[in-house]
Amino acid sequence: MRGDETDSESVKSDDGSVRRSLEALCQELNMDEETAAEALQNFSSIWNTYTLEGDVVHWLACSLYAACRKSSIPTVGRGVMEGNGVSLTRILRSAKLSLIQFFSKMKKWSDMSNLSQDFRSRVGRLERNFEVSTVIFRKFKPIFLDMFQNPQGEPPRLSRSRKHRRLPCHISDVFKFCWTLFVYTKGNFRMIGDDLVNSYHLLLCCLDLVFCNALMCSNRKDLINQYFRGLPKDTENLEEMPCVIDKLCELHDGLVVEAKGIKEHFFKPYIKTLFEKRTLTELLDTPNFQDNNKAINREYEEYVLTVGDFDERVFLGADADEEIGTPRKATAEPPSGQLSARMQVENNLQQHFEKMHSLAPSTPLTGRRYLKEKEVLVTPVSSATQSVSRLQSMVSGLRNSPSDALVQIFNSCSRNPTESILNRVKTMGERFKQAYTKPTDDLPGAHMDFSENRLKLAEILYFKILENIMTQEMKRLQGKDMAVLLEQEVLHCSLLACCLEVVLFAYSSQRTFPWILEIFQIPPFYFYKVIEVFIRSEEGLSRDMVKHYYSIEEQVLESKAWTKDSALWTALSNANNKVPTVEEGN
Repeated sequence: MRGDETDSESVKSDDGSVRRSLEALCQELNMDEETAAEALQNFSSIWNTYTLEGDVVHWLACSLYAACRKSSIPTVGRGVMEGNGVSLTRILRSAKLSLIQFFSKMKKWSDMSNLSQDFRSRVGRLERNFEVSTVIFRKFKPIFLDMFQNPQGEPPRLSRSRKHRRLPCHISDVFKFCWTLFVYTKGNFRMIGDDLVNSYHLLLCCLDLVFCNALMCSNRKDLINQYFRGLPKDTENLEEMPCVIDKLCELHDGLVVEAKGIKEHFFKPYIKTLFEKRTLTELLDTPNFQDNNKAINREYEEYVLTVGDFDERVFLGADADEEIGTPRKATAEPPSGQLSARMQVENNLQQHFEKMHSLAPSTPLTGRRYLKEKEVLVTPVSSATQSVSRLQSMVSGLRNSPSDALVQIFNSCSRNPTESILNRVKTMGERFKQAYTKPTDDLPGAHMDFSENRLKLAEILYFKILENIMTQEMKRLQGKDMAVLLEQEVLHCSLLACCLEVVLFAYSSQRTFPWILEIFQIPPFYFYKVIEVFIRSEEGLSRDMVKHYYSIEEQVLESKAWTKDSALWTALSNANNKVPTVEEGN
């Protein structure tokens, strides 16, 4: 196993230099001796077995992080703190290792060290969290500039004397406060962080709160961009707290129903508790803002140490590009040069975020008429919200039960399948909700409201597509009894799973394929057989949705259909006399 930078063989000849490097790192982090000793022991074992390329301190940081995460500390009022109180962000800063480099090296370190699946899952969650936060921060900046004054245009700060400590907050302070409020709130709703769409709408709620406080509660209209198109017409005579969620969704790729659902059911009750506990007071008032800012930062720092690990305030720092691992922005260039540098940064991040989704795989469906012309999507957020919007338009006006036309088809069968179909949908729905809301080593449990919403969309889609399939089959097989087809349990299970998979994909859920097959125990081969029928029967699927099913086809054909217990072997056995053994297939 080799690293990815410059050769470190010269370092390998000096054990003392490694020990000194680790000691310097641990001293800076105030690391306990037990963790430091374990990190050195693990590193030495790997170092003597593999050639590690690049800065030795970077590999030491990986060993140190793995050792830190093995311990836990009891805390007062917070249960058990994961790790030993040293956050990943601190380790990376001390080792001068960027986040993108860390994720790359940590995967290699996990393989070399044969680390547990639980640990790998933890790192995977961190990487996912980083990717989502990166995308959302890129949306946050332009939305903030649309709503508020530009922080770059504010006057320089005056030095504070003891008599003038409580100065009005500057717009740059509001920018940092709004982002910190968002990441802190998101951390307390891990079920909201399940997908990009929920997290983005939570950000809009934070912006709405701060904006409306600046407009009404704190008499800080000077912070607001007077050209913001969501500004109420009569700002001087507002009698109640306004809401700009609708306008934010209209202007910045949001979904009003989703955003207002997050605001009413999660954000508002949570903010209310923060005010009741006096963690927050009048947000932007001159006497209170500093206390509010300190309180939110203090609470978030505690969260990072106990649960979060990755400090998402890294995006606010002057050295954010270096810490994240993106090119430094040019400062002395003209505007066109600055734009070029910014594009370089965004391209780097975009490549990292989409590294697993860059090419449509070559599968039996590739190149067929189902793949629509490429749609112009500006950002991953707009891609995600457009996918949800497309999904909602596909089921608009329909209900999650058989239509009158489908009921008529059921009634025309020699054996009416209505009861068995409805019972199956109900049973599978309960199993889905239970699995979706249950936390695992890999994922936090989602909220029941989200699971019911996802299930309802899938049920509507299921009955819609089932009707389309049966209508097509009745035309093709005129006069033939449809009872036999409608009694095929594997067809219904695979079709409903297919509908649930497209809903989860639309919401950018972390519950990725083959999660849906695992909870229903559906053989991948049977699921594969339904994909083309599904795509052919639903014209509303977006290009990205179809491409997603291409990738699933590839996974099934590449490996999942060829396992020892696969249904494919039975199908082959029924098809011809000579069937290759599993060993021959491998």
